[in-house]
Amino acid sequence: MAHHNNHSGKRKVAILIENDVEDVEFTVPCNGIKQAGMEVVVLGSRMNEKYKGKRGKLSIQPDGTTTEAIASEFDAVIIPGGMAPDKMRRNPNTVRFVQEAMQQGKLVAAVCHGPQLLIEGDLLRDKRATGFTAIRRDMLNAGANYQDQPLVVDGNLITSREPGDLAIFTTAILSRLGYGGQDAALPEETDTSAEWWKIADAWGGSTKGDIAKGLNTALSGERYSLEALEKYLEKESDTQAKTIFQEMIANKQRHIEKLETYLNRLGEKPSLAANIANQYAKVKTALTGSDDIYQLRCALGDLQTGIGDIGNLCAMFTDPAATAIFKEIYRDLLKYEQRLVELFRTRVAAGVQSPKPTTGAAVSM
Repeated sequence: MAHHNNHSGKRKVAILIENDVEDVEFTVPCNGIKQAGMEVVVLGSRMNEKYKGKRGKLSIQPDGTTTEAIASEFDAVIIPGGMAPDKMRRNPNTVRFVQEAMQQGKLVAAVCHGPQLLIEGDLLRDKRATGFTAIRRDMLNAGANYQDQPLVVDGNLITSREPGDLAIFTTAILSRLGYGGQDAALPEETDTSAEWWKIADAWGGSTKGDIAKGLNTALSGERYSLEALEKYLEKESDTQAKTIFQEMIANKQRHIEKLETYLNRLGEKPSLAANIANQYAKVKTALTGSDDIYQLRCALGDLQTGIGDIGNLCAMFTDPAATAIFKEIYRDLLKYEQRLVELFRTRVAAGVQSPKPTTGAAVSM
């Protein structure tokens, strides 16, 4: 990445705020910019209000409002995500401020749901950009060339997808504002071997303990699922279902190995909950019947619980490596859910009836 020395004085950066912002998506860029010796100005819609983060960690009163702010006085504008951008886009003054910054060639950086504000200002047309997967279709409809990458830079527009990208996102902003090189001790934006979580941690992101807790939550779920699938396989007589269960078992084993390897790299160990997850699965599955359709329903319930739990983990940590593992597990869960649903529907359509479960098929991880 290019580094430009700034001789024209202190850089001034606006960070937009609204209620229910994703806490770290405000905190990490804000701290990174402040630590680089630049001025941060927090802009909200209303002056006399304390804005609170989605996760309850952030509470801040703005320095000013987008109504009074003049885009030409800033070098960059940062739009954090969470549920805040959906509120920001309803304020015509906020939309105007970002439009003017973009038109004047100021750096405009949006992360996660942040591009929702860019959509409102019609600022994504013919632009390469990224954002949280849930708004991918919205961005495409707004004319963006959506790219599923940690960082996408198109002219003066910088976008990233999620908390796991924040260290790279903030580094990209800093480098384009003239802060970088060896003195800054920041890696190249494209350096996939860098320990980005440490940089994010220094800027108020997830600690090693936080990340280890998330990895252990995922490990508990995968160990539970592995044991449960092995039990379902023993009871299942349907050949197609058995084949899918066997594939899922091999898939779970790969996930478990990745999670354990990364925990070990961090110098952490599996938690007690992760170590007893398979025992919990043995107890739960012992209570299930042996009907083939019932096994399918139980497996589906486990998958759907996992999709919810892992889906939450995907957007919780400022560590790209852990986030990548969680996203892989999430994608695989969705894939196998569809395969089991198709098989379940085929069997039901063929007239195979399932007994009514007494306790529900979904089993919490």
